[in-house]
Amino acid sequence: MMRKPITLFLAQAALVVSTLLLPLSIAVADPDPGRLAHVLAHQPDEVKARYEWRHPKETLTFFGVEPGMTVVEALPGGGWYSKILLPYLGPQGALVGADYSLEMYPLFGFFSDEILDSKKTWVDDWTEEAEDWRGDDGAAVSAFVFGAMPENLKGTADAVLLIRALHNLHRFEPQGGFLTAALQNVYDALKPGGIVGVVQHQAAEDKSDEWANGAHGYLKKSAVIAFMQKAGFELVAESAINENPKDQPGEKDVVWRLPPSLSLDDDSEEKVAAMNAIGESNRMTLKFRKP
Repeated sequence: MMRKPITLFLAQAALVVSTLLLPLSIAVADPDPGRLAHVLAHQPDEVKARYEWRHPKETLTFFGVEPGMTVVEALPGGGWYSKILLPYLGPQGALVGADYSLEMYPLFGFFSDEILDSKKTWVDDWTEEAEDWRGDDGAAVSAFVFGAMPENLKGTADAVLLIRALHNLHRFEPQGGFLTAALQNVYDALKPGGIVGVVQHQAAEDKSDEWANGAHGYLKKSAVIAFMQKAGFELVAESAINENPKDQPGEKDVVWRLPPSLSLDDDSEEKVAAMNAIGESNRMTLKFRKP
């Protein structure tokens, strides 16, 4: 009488064990391929032109971002990812923009007084602008700056996206603990089990730590994993989807020499063509979880 239940129990246990032993690089099924495909198909041509390098479908799928989630997006800027996330998350979801601390911006040394003043109202200004990107059934919108996260956001986020957002935080960490403060906000914002998705310009491990401190745009994968784990996050998986082996910078190179920035001392036709032939930067893609 007991053989069938015991057999079923053993089969279920074996399935659980085999799932736990899956490799870190395992692919993740797209939770809503139709909705995401629709959103991506309806982006402007200039946005679609960068899919080759940014891989938004594969990246969001890998991080497990789904409609209805509350997602914090660091450094949303002009909204390249925001304009994808808002309609994809849908009316049951929420998108929260997060910018650098006001105290960090003067450290760059090249922002005008006008731009620095505009940062004082960034939370309201960006939220108002993003409202226009929502469409008829987009996610709710709000924002904050790192180091000043509202209490009511604690424990509300399903995922935080740190897409090309870590190098300057790391670069200026010695001047004000900006990386530490930002990662504390990330940890506090997430629900238990919440995900942090990192896409970051990647330096080779044999580069000097001084060069790969973020000032040139690049960080070592080992350094990112180390400071994320120090902040309390667990590494869940990594992916090669945003790697570009053609990007082999020397220690005098900055990431902004590449497209789309093409910030070059030598802007000759030959140099621009060489940078375009490389394409956008080599990027690590890491998935972390709050325990």
